[in-house]
Amino acid sequence: MTTTKPSHTFHIPVMGLAYTIDSPIRVAKYGISSVISIIDDDLIEKMSAFYSAKFDVPYQEITQKIHDYRAERITSYLNLVDKIVKDKFDNFKNELAESKQALDNYIAMLPNKSEIKLGLQNLVDDGLAFKENIKNFLENNLTTGDIDVNIMTKVDKDNFIKDEQLATKFNDAHASLRGFANSTLTSSVVLSAGMNPRLYSYFESFDIFFPDANNHLNKKIILKVSDFRSAMIQGNFLAKKGLWVSEYRIESGLNCGGHAFATEGYLLGPILEEFKEKKEQLIQSAHELMVKALTIKEKYVPEKPLELKITVQGGVGTAEEHDFLLDYYQVDSVGWGSPFLLVPEATSVDESTRKLLAKAKEEDLYLSHISPLGIAFNTLRGTTNEMLKQKRIQESNAGSSCPKKFLALSKEFGYKGICTASKKYQDVKLAELETKKDTFSAETFENAKNKITEKSCLCVGLANASYLENEIKIKGQAQGVVICPGPNMAYFDQEVSLSKMVQHIYGNDSVLTEMNRPNMFVKELKMYLDYLKNEIATVSEEITAGQIKKWNSFKKNLGEGIEYYQSLFLPNLSSENGKIQDLLRFYKAELSNIKIP
Repeated sequence: MTTTKPSHTFHIPVMGLAYTIDSPIRVAKYGISSVISIIDDDLIEKMSAFYSAKFDVPYQEITQKIHDYRAERITSYLNLVDKIVKDKFDNFKNELAESKQALDNYIAMLPNKSEIKLGLQNLVDDGLAFKENIKNFLENNLTTGDIDVNIMTKVDKDNFIKDEQLATKFNDAHASLRGFANSTLTSSVVLSAGMNPRLYSYFESFDIFFPDANNHLNKKIILKVSDFRSAMIQGNFLAKKGLWVSEYRIESGLNCGGHAFATEGYLLGPILEEFKEKKEQLIQSAHELMVKALTIKEKYVPEKPLELKITVQGGVGTAEEHDFLLDYYQVDSVGWGSPFLLVPEATSVDESTRKLLAKAKEEDLYLSHISPLGIAFNTLRGTTNEMLKQKRIQESNAGSSCPKKFLALSKEFGYKGICTASKKYQDVKLAELETKKDTFSAETFENAKNKITEKSCLCVGLANASYLENEIKIKGQAQGVVICPGPNMAYFDQEVSLSKMVQHIYGNDSVLTEMNRPNMFVKELKMYLDYLKNEIATVSEEITAGQIKKWNSFKKNLGEGIEYYQSLFLPNLSSENGKIQDLLRFYKAELSNIKIP
């Protein structure tokens, strides 16, 4: 990472295991930052082989027989991506200096208020000593997009050799972190899915996460959070170890792709407002704790707080929303995820899944219970994974062969862990259910059976698209493709070029043909109302005092959120304001009609 200002005001967040596995190779040369998931070392090893062959780089397979193979595979792939991106970036700068057409295309992709855009445009207009001036300008002002990595903190299974449990540092997430730490990248690790104290403590093992004498962090920490309180707790936990969080990546609890971590009715707007008001508090609190910790560790102590960015993602779909987030909430970058699944130049998606995404309407995108983690999961109807899973259920052969075991986290049947999507687990559960069949009504029995068999093998399903796109052989039981777009996908209905999507983000073009797309904040509000109604309607056991208290708090927070938006939208999003105010009044009435038992 350099001190040069980023070229763009958006980033591409991590999507699934495969969808952004090689996004930096595709987009980093344009200055666009993206995030690679580094949980699946098997996929990563196959991508190493694929890209080594494609770019004629020597390749040495890292088999599972090698000690610490998981971390070694990750380091090797990240080093390869780093090399390819640097080479492509050098070639790209040369192309921009040589070709006016390439330069014009690049200028068209930059944000309208960008200093780089203005500088390049001035040089083009001057037209004097064109090549040399352009070359110098590009050398001094352009940087690649960041090659960041993502670790889902919950995916940290213990590992074994036969019956012997390996040391904690060989757990899945720990090994992933080590793989990143040992790589040549100077970028960030994005930690998602909440706090894992053991993993957070493991960061102390690597000097590269501590500031050097120039106040520079060679590798940085980004926390994905859903509210201010969580940011404060996690940031201070790390600061007490001398570790600095360089960015808080706020994600909508429900209006996002992948796993959905619903808040207790706190909406994105009020959450962003709190970050805006209390950013200084976040910085000072962490700085003081970090100084104490670094002093005790006898490490270099920065006099002033290090840079801290606030970014946001989840459901953004127009240039107006993008600019509003940047200008009003003063965030440093806005994440655009799901729409990029329709950009072949940016993400790794097989052709048939991309067509399915383009056809998807609101009713096709839903919050499911297919994740073995037991967390609500955004997905799409009609995937090949859904069809294959249903076929197995009909043939009384439910469950997955579970080859990768990343989500074998249930300890219900033993200390080694088992995945709730596996055939082994589902066979036992279905047999147990069968013995109680006479005590249930037919409908209750079918519901209970569905709860067992609906889990999908995400480890394989979320990786397959990349294999299909790159024509890499898929071995083992057919699982098809699982894809996890956010609800925002419903309003994007065509495959588009990278240039066109970027110009859409900056308001210089539009890729939307759907005119009835709701404002991102209003869409999230509706999702939270539906979520609360569903929680109350589907409660199966006896309702506890704790549940009633939680629902009342949820309803109160939603009510306060609506009032916040009613005052917020008056002076701001002017073009949609009347429509938004009508919807807010409608949803306020709907909220008051929700009866808490």
